[in-house]
Amino acid sequence: MDVLVLNADLGPLHRVSLRHAVRMLVRRVAEVHEATPDRLIGVWPMPTVVRLTSYVVTRWRHSRGPAWSRAGVLARDARRCGYCGRAASTVDHVLPRSRGGANTWLNTVAACGGCNQRKGDRTPSEARMPLRTAPAVPTWAALSLR
Repeated sequence: MDVLVLNADLGPLHRVSLRHAVRMLVRRVAEVHEATPDRLIGVWPMPTVVRLTSYVVTRWRHSRGPAWSRAGVLARDARRCGYCGRAASTVDHVLPRSRGGANTWLNTVAACGGCNQRKGDRTPSEARMPLRTAPAVPTWAALSLR
């Protein structure tokens, strides 16, 4: 179970494991903002959202989008294949890496193993596998809420 971490001004920062969230509560760097009813962990209600007790400056987040990552692509695409819509387990390069495609937000989509293998070393048009949605650069907020 993941726990959403909010800044002191209630802006979303990221998600952490339940264990990490409890450590934040013990160290008193965060407090429970929302919790699961009637469930306790020690003296605290089981958190679903925690809020930091002091504000963390995040200006760098407004200067550009988040860095590309495999986990980020899967989160952006809600772990759904960009070709067939089934559950995705891997990342596919729209323009294959062997043809100069890079690890960028606009060149990668979540894909299931079958579609990734079927597409192979081709572009979606060459493989006759149109994308259901066009890849886009996500915002920090969109990634932190997934």
